[in-house]
Amino acid sequence: MKYRDETRKERYEKKRASAKTYPISIACVNFMHDGNLGYLIRAASCFGAQHLHVIGNVPSRKLLNPPSGGLYDYVEIMQYKDPGEFLLYAKHQCINIVAAEIDQAAVPLHEYVFDFRRPTCIFVGHEQSGVPATVMISSDVVQIPMPGVGYCLNTAQTANILMYEAVRQYDSFVRESSP
Repeated sequence: MKYRDETRKERYEKKRASAKTYPISIACVNFMHDGNLGYLIRAASCFGAQHLHVIGNVPSRKLLNPPSGGLYDYVEIMQYKDPGEFLLYAKHQCINIVAAEIDQAAVPLHEYVFDFRRPTCIFVGHEQSGVPATVMISSDVVQIPMPGVGYCLNTAQTANILMYEAVRQYDSFVRESSP
């Protein structure tokens, strides 16, 4: 069967048997643009995140499925009413939170070393308000250096970059830890 003769769902199901998952998740605050949450579902699924934590509203599947590329069923979405509820969950699960934020104290991503002795959660902020302060003080804060004219990426693009780097480092961590 040719690639184009299969539906997207059929291709996902074939890949599922060999797909990897990582002890990494993504968290966010609900967005102004529901499409961004769909794109985060796509990022989580493509990079093997175990969960997508959403603080606030989760729009209907009908709205999220197109931007997610149909990957809605391949990531567990966990919903929280506020940042405090999410932080309590993260504390009980011993999750290390890495927040992406434009901040003077933020470590450039290329200098940051993820600590995989505990599960990791990448937190991306709201389009206007960023990462909640309560999350920032409970997190390692990183930034993606942007040498061009722009200074701020779309939140879903930020998650993609951080997930790529976390998975890259995790794979190296596992190789170096293996006997």
